[in-house]
Amino acid sequence: MNGPPSPSEPLADIEVIADPEAAAVALDPVRSRILAALAEPGSATTVAAAVGETRQKVNYHLRLLEAHGLLRLVEERPRRGLTERVMVASARSYAVSPEVLGPSAAPDPAPAGSVAGGTTPSGFERHSSDYLLAVAARTLREVADLARRAASARRQLATLTIDTEIRFGSAAERAAFTAELASAVTGLAARYHDESAPGGRWHRLVVAAHPRPGPPGRHSWAAAPLPPAPPHEER
Repeated sequence: MNGPPSPSEPLADIEVIADPEAAAVALDPVRSRILAALAEPGSATTVAAAVGETRQKVNYHLRLLEAHGLLRLVEERPRRGLTERVMVASARSYAVSPEVLGPSAAPDPAPAGSVAGGTTPSGFERHSSDYLLAVAARTLREVADLARRAASARRQLATLTIDTEIRFGSAAERAAFTAELASAVTGLAARYHDESAPGGRWHRLVVAAHPRPGPPGRHSWAAAPLPPAPPHEER
Protein backbone atom coordinates (compact mmCIF):
# COMPACT_ATOMS: atom_id res chain seq x y z
CA MET A 1 0.00 0.00 0.00
CA ASN A 2 1.19 3.53 -0.73
CA GLY A 3 -0.63 5.09 2.20
CA PRO A 4 -3.94 6.91 2.20
CA PRO A 5 -4.65 9.67 -0.34
CA SER A 6 -4.88 13.28 0.74
CA PRO A 7 -8.23 14.57 2.04
CA SER A 8 -8.85 16.44 -1.22
CA GLU A 9 -8.64 13.32 -3.39
CA PRO A 10 -11.82 11.35 -4.14
CA LEU A 11 -12.24 7.91 -2.65
CA ALA A 12 -11.27 4.95 -4.80
CA ASP A 13 -14.19 2.67 -5.63
CA ILE A 14 -12.13 -0.36 -4.62
CA GLU A 15 -8.77 -0.85 -2.93
CA VAL A 16 -6.92 -4.15 -3.01
CA ILE A 17 -5.10 -4.82 0.26
CA ALA A 18 -1.72 -6.44 -0.34
CA ASP A 19 -0.17 -6.04 3.12
CA PRO A 20 -0.83 -9.03 5.43
CA GLU A 21 -1.03 -6.92 8.58
CA ALA A 22 -3.45 -4.46 6.97
CA ALA A 23 -5.56 -7.39 5.75
CA ALA A 24 -5.71 -8.86 9.26
CA VAL A 25 -6.82 -5.48 10.62
CA ALA A 26 -9.50 -4.98 7.97
CA LEU A 27 -10.91 -8.51 8.30
CA ASP A 28 -11.88 -8.02 11.93
CA PRO A 29 -15.74 -7.98 11.94
CA VAL A 30 -16.03 -4.75 13.96
CA ARG A 31 -13.40 -2.94 11.91
CA SER A 32 -15.02 -4.15 8.70
CA ARG A 33 -18.28 -2.51 9.81
CA ILE A 34 -16.39 0.65 10.73
CA LEU A 35 -14.84 0.84 7.25
CA ALA A 36 -18.29 0.47 5.71
CA ALA A 37 -19.67 3.21 7.98
CA LEU A 38 -16.80 5.52 7.02
CA ALA A 39 -17.51 5.42 3.30
CA GLU A 40 -18.74 8.89 4.29
CA PRO A 41 -16.75 11.07 6.73
CA GLY A 42 -17.53 10.53 10.39
CA SER A 43 -16.16 10.83 13.91
CA ALA A 44 -15.78 8.26 16.66
CA THR A 45 -19.14 9.40 18.02
CA THR A 46 -21.06 8.99 14.78
CA VAL A 47 -19.35 5.69 13.96
CA ALA A 48 -20.09 4.32 17.44
CA ALA A 49 -23.78 5.00 16.90
CA ALA A 50 -23.68 3.41 13.43
CA VAL A 51 -21.97 0.16 14.48
CA GLY A 52 -23.44 -0.18 17.97
CA GLU A 53 -20.15 -0.01 19.89
CA THR A 54 -18.85 2.35 22.58
CA ARG A 55 -16.92 5.43 21.48
CA GLN A 56 -13.85 4.24 23.42
CA LYS A 57 -13.84 0.90 21.62
CA VAL A 58 -14.37 2.59 18.27
CA ASN A 59 -11.45 4.95 18.94
CA TYR A 60 -9.19 1.92 19.46
CA HIS A 61 -10.25 0.44 16.13
CA LEU A 62 -9.93 3.79 14.35
CA ARG A 63 -6.32 4.11 15.48
CA LEU A 64 -5.50 0.65 14.13
CA LEU A 65 -7.19 1.29 10.80
CA GLU A 66 -5.47 4.65 10.40
CA ALA A 67 -2.07 3.17 11.30
CA HIS A 68 -2.42 0.69 8.43
CA GLY A 69 -3.47 3.27 5.84
CA LEU A 70 -7.13 2.26 5.71
CA LEU A 71 -8.43 5.59 7.00
CA ARG A 72 -7.51 9.17 6.27
CA LEU A 73 -8.03 12.30 8.31
CA VAL A 74 -10.57 14.73 6.83
CA GLU A 75 -10.48 17.41 9.51
CA GLU A 76 -9.99 18.14 13.20
CA ARG A 77 -12.54 20.34 14.95
CA PRO A 78 -13.09 21.52 18.53
CA ARG A 79 -15.89 19.79 20.41
CA ARG A 80 -16.69 20.36 24.10
CA GLY A 81 -13.14 21.33 24.93
CA LEU A 82 -11.64 18.42 23.01
CA THR A 83 -10.48 17.90 19.45
CA GLU A 84 -12.78 15.72 17.38
CA ARG A 85 -11.17 13.92 14.46
CA VAL A 86 -13.29 13.31 11.36
CA MET A 87 -12.11 10.32 9.36
CA VAL A 88 -13.04 8.65 6.09
CA ALA A 89 -12.15 5.24 4.67
CA SER A 90 -9.38 5.06 2.07
CA ALA A 91 -11.85 3.44 -0.38
CA ARG A 92 -15.53 2.65 -0.76
CA SER A 93 -14.87 -1.09 -0.81
CA TYR A 94 -11.99 -3.53 -0.43
CA ALA A 95 -10.59 -6.79 -1.75
CA VAL A 96 -7.67 -8.82 -0.44
CA SER A 97 -4.83 -9.76 -2.76
CA PRO A 98 -3.78 -13.44 -2.84
CA GLU A 99 -0.21 -12.32 -2.09
CA VAL A 100 -1.34 -11.69 1.49
CA LEU A 101 -1.10 -15.48 1.94
CA GLY A 102 2.59 -15.49 1.10
CA PRO A 103 4.00 -18.90 0.10
CA SER A 104 0.58 -20.55 0.35
CA ALA A 105 -1.01 -18.18 -2.19
CA ALA A 106 -2.27 -19.52 -5.51
CA PRO A 107 0.74 -20.12 -7.79
CA ASP A 108 1.29 -18.20 -11.00
CA PRO A 109 -0.59 -20.34 -13.55
CA ALA A 110 1.71 -19.32 -16.41
CA PRO A 111 0.07 -18.46 -19.74
CA ALA A 112 -1.55 -21.44 -21.39
CA GLY A 113 -0.30 -20.30 -24.78
CA SER A 114 -3.05 -22.30 -26.47
CA VAL A 115 -6.83 -22.29 -26.28
CA ALA A 116 -6.95 -26.05 -26.77
CA GLY A 117 -7.28 -28.58 -23.98
CA GLY A 118 -4.41 -30.23 -22.16
CA THR A 119 -2.09 -29.08 -19.39
CA THR A 120 -0.47 -25.67 -18.90
CA PRO A 121 3.29 -25.28 -18.33
CA SER A 122 2.52 -24.83 -14.62
CA GLY A 123 0.63 -28.13 -14.42
CA PHE A 124 -2.99 -26.94 -14.51
CA GLU A 125 -5.54 -28.68 -16.71
CA ARG A 126 -6.71 -25.91 -19.03
CA HIS A 127 -10.43 -26.60 -18.63
CA SER A 128 -10.35 -27.01 -14.83
CA SER A 129 -11.87 -24.65 -12.28
CA ASP A 130 -8.48 -24.68 -10.49
CA TYR A 131 -6.88 -23.07 -13.53
CA LEU A 132 -9.64 -20.44 -13.73
CA LEU A 133 -9.19 -19.62 -10.03
CA ALA A 134 -5.40 -19.36 -10.38
CA VAL A 135 -5.78 -17.01 -13.36
CA ALA A 136 -8.35 -14.91 -11.45
CA ALA A 137 -5.98 -14.68 -8.47
CA ARG A 138 -3.13 -13.58 -10.73
CA THR A 139 -5.36 -10.99 -12.40
CA LEU A 140 -6.35 -9.51 -9.04
CA ARG A 141 -2.73 -9.39 -7.88
CA GLU A 142 -1.27 -7.92 -11.07
CA VAL A 143 -4.00 -5.39 -11.87
CA ALA A 144 -3.99 -4.12 -8.28
CA ASP A 145 -0.23 -3.58 -8.44
CA LEU A 146 -0.45 -1.87 -11.84
CA ALA A 147 -3.29 0.34 -10.60
CA ARG A 148 -1.25 1.44 -7.59
CA ARG A 149 1.68 2.32 -9.83
CA ALA A 150 -0.55 4.24 -12.23
CA ALA A 151 -2.17 6.14 -9.37
CA SER A 152 1.25 7.06 -7.94
CA ALA A 153 2.27 8.38 -11.36
CA ARG A 154 -1.15 10.05 -11.78
CA ARG A 155 -1.75 8.15 -14.99
CA GLN A 156 -4.67 6.13 -16.32
CA LEU A 157 -4.24 2.37 -16.52
CA ALA A 158 -5.49 0.99 -19.84
CA THR A 159 -7.64 -2.09 -19.24
CA LEU A 160 -10.54 -3.85 -20.91
CA THR A 161 -13.32 -5.80 -19.22
CA ILE A 162 -16.23 -7.54 -20.94
CA ASP A 163 -18.79 -9.03 -18.56
CA THR A 164 -22.01 -10.59 -19.81
CA GLU A 165 -24.25 -13.63 -19.35
CA ILE A 166 -25.39 -16.21 -21.86
CA ARG A 167 -27.82 -19.10 -21.46
CA PHE A 168 -27.02 -22.20 -23.50
CA GLY A 169 -29.84 -24.45 -24.58
CA SER A 170 -27.67 -27.57 -24.58
CA ALA A 171 -24.18 -28.83 -23.91
CA ALA A 172 -23.71 -29.12 -27.68
CA GLU A 173 -24.44 -25.41 -28.15
CA ARG A 174 -22.08 -24.56 -25.31
CA ALA A 175 -19.33 -26.59 -26.98
CA ALA A 176 -19.99 -24.95 -30.36
CA PHE A 177 -19.84 -21.48 -28.78
CA THR A 178 -16.56 -22.39 -27.08
CA ALA A 179 -15.04 -23.54 -30.36
CA GLU A 180 -16.13 -20.39 -32.23
CA LEU A 181 -14.90 -18.11 -29.45
CA ALA A 182 -11.54 -19.89 -29.31
CA SER A 183 -11.19 -19.56 -33.07
CA ALA A 184 -12.04 -15.84 -32.98
CA VAL A 185 -9.56 -15.14 -30.17
CA THR A 186 -6.83 -17.10 -31.92
CA GLY A 187 -7.41 -15.17 -35.16
CA LEU A 188 -7.42 -11.76 -33.48
CA ALA A 189 -4.29 -12.56 -31.49
CA ALA A 190 -2.49 -13.64 -34.67
CA ARG A 191 -3.60 -10.47 -36.48
CA TYR A 192 -2.54 -7.95 -33.80
CA HIS A 193 0.38 -9.62 -32.04
CA ASP A 194 3.68 -7.88 -32.88
CA GLU A 195 6.89 -9.14 -31.30
CA SER A 196 9.12 -6.36 -32.65
CA ALA A 197 7.14 -3.08 -32.81
CA PRO A 198 9.14 -0.23 -31.19
CA GLY A 199 7.31 0.98 -28.10
CA GLY A 200 5.01 -2.03 -28.08
CA ARG A 201 3.78 -3.42 -24.77
CA TRP A 202 2.75 -6.90 -23.72
CA HIS A 203 -0.79 -7.39 -22.45
CA ARG A 204 -2.56 -10.34 -20.88
CA LEU A 205 -5.81 -11.50 -22.46
CA VAL A 206 -8.03 -13.65 -20.25
CA VAL A 207 -11.25 -15.21 -21.51
CA ALA A 208 -13.21 -17.15 -18.93
CA ALA A 209 -16.67 -18.59 -18.41
CA HIS A 210 -18.40 -20.39 -15.57
CA PRO A 211 -21.97 -21.26 -14.59
CA ARG A 212 -23.89 -18.41 -13.01
CA PRO A 213 -24.53 -19.12 -9.31
CA GLY A 214 -28.10 -20.09 -8.50
CA PRO A 215 -30.18 -18.98 -5.50
CA PRO A 216 -28.56 -19.39 -2.07
CA GLY A 217 -28.50 -23.02 -1.00
CA ARG A 218 -28.81 -24.37 -4.53
CA HIS A 219 -26.06 -25.34 -6.93
CA SER A 220 -26.31 -23.60 -10.29
CA TRP A 221 -25.49 -26.83 -12.11
CA ALA A 222 -28.12 -28.71 -10.10
CA ALA A 223 -30.82 -26.05 -10.53
CA ALA A 224 -30.90 -26.27 -14.33
CA PRO A 225 -28.90 -29.19 -15.74
CA LEU A 226 -28.04 -29.09 -19.41
CA PRO A 227 -29.23 -31.87 -21.68
CA PRO A 228 -26.54 -34.53 -22.19
CA ALA A 229 -23.98 -33.91 -24.89
CA PRO A 230 -23.57 -36.30 -27.80
CA PRO A 231 -21.18 -39.19 -26.94
CA HIS A 232 -18.37 -37.83 -29.14
CA GLU A 233 -18.43 -34.30 -27.70
CA GLU A 234 -15.64 -33.09 -25.41
CA ARG A 235 -17.20 -31.78 -22.19
